[in-house]
Amino acid sequence: MKIIYDGSMGEKELRNIFRDTLIDLVEKDPTIVYLDADLMGCMGTGPWAKQHPDRAINCGIAEADMVGIACGMAAEGYRPIMHTFGPFASRRCYDQLFLSAGYAGNDVTVVGGDPGVCAALNGGTHMPFEDTALFRLIPGSTIVEVTDYAILESVMRQLPYLPGVKYIRVDRKKAKPVYEMGGEAPIGKGIVLREGADITIIASGIMVQEALEAAKVLEAEGIEATVVDMFTVKPLDTELVLQCAEKTGAMVVAENHNRIGGLCSAVADALVENGAKAAVEFVAVFERYGEVGTREYLQEACGLTAGDIVAKARKALARK
Repeated sequence: MKIIYDGSMGEKELRNIFRDTLIDLVEKDPTIVYLDADLMGCMGTGPWAKQHPDRAINCGIAEADMVGIACGMAAEGYRPIMHTFGPFASRRCYDQLFLSAGYAGNDVTVVGGDPGVCAALNGGTHMPFEDTALFRLIPGSTIVEVTDYAILESVMRQLPYLPGVKYIRVDRKKAKPVYEMGGEAPIGKGIVLREGADITIIASGIMVQEALEAAKVLEAEGIEATVVDMFTVKPLDTELVLQCAEKTGAMVVAENHNRIGGLCSAVADALVENGAKAAVEFVAVFERYGEVGTREYLQEACGLTAGDIVAKARKALARK
């Protein structure tokens, strides 16, 4: 993946990349089918779906039924990709995902839109801070948190062909590009975006761009930070986590999720299980529900900004 980050906002919305990649997949592979819980308008797939009713199914606001339909199709050799908002793609249909998909061995790809503070004005009811934690508990699952356009396109082309339950955690709106389009994101591996000997910042999703901005602030203070895009939360790139812990001895993990159960917990587990020594701090959501607000407001309220990463980095370095 070629790194092109310059801090500027992209022109397209991520939902456009989702739509265009989905259509291309369906046209090339007759086993790919798309299911949605009455949110095709949100993802821009509506006009295409009306023209291809044999390849796109609007299941209505019935997420558990959608999972059941997808699992039935998977059992017959199809590769279903299903979408709804993050909380409804996880909490609302979790038993069906765990049993009908995971336990029964039906390979499905689940897309959870606008996770965490990305739900913004849709408010706390649509703002999952626990979805990654739930999917981590499904044996053999794969979890990707999308960084930008290139990551989304790449993982959409790969995940339908991997076994098990796959979860794509993705914002629907514009993103700041980190990578050049066309590269292949290595599922199960983290991507080192910059090297530094003093501290490591491991981030996922919208927090990757915040981590890169935080690294600039730290550099001005004479602190060199390694920044890792851990876009695959499961399976975690444990080898890279341990290498970073050994190299820097201090670490900040940043995610748009609850502190418990997501990337923060995955990294902490890896360090403890392997006896790695590092001063670790977390930038995540702590013991709260979501609320209505702009993303900028919510990131400030939830402590998910570059400034929060810088503060936690200083704290970790003081404990190093």
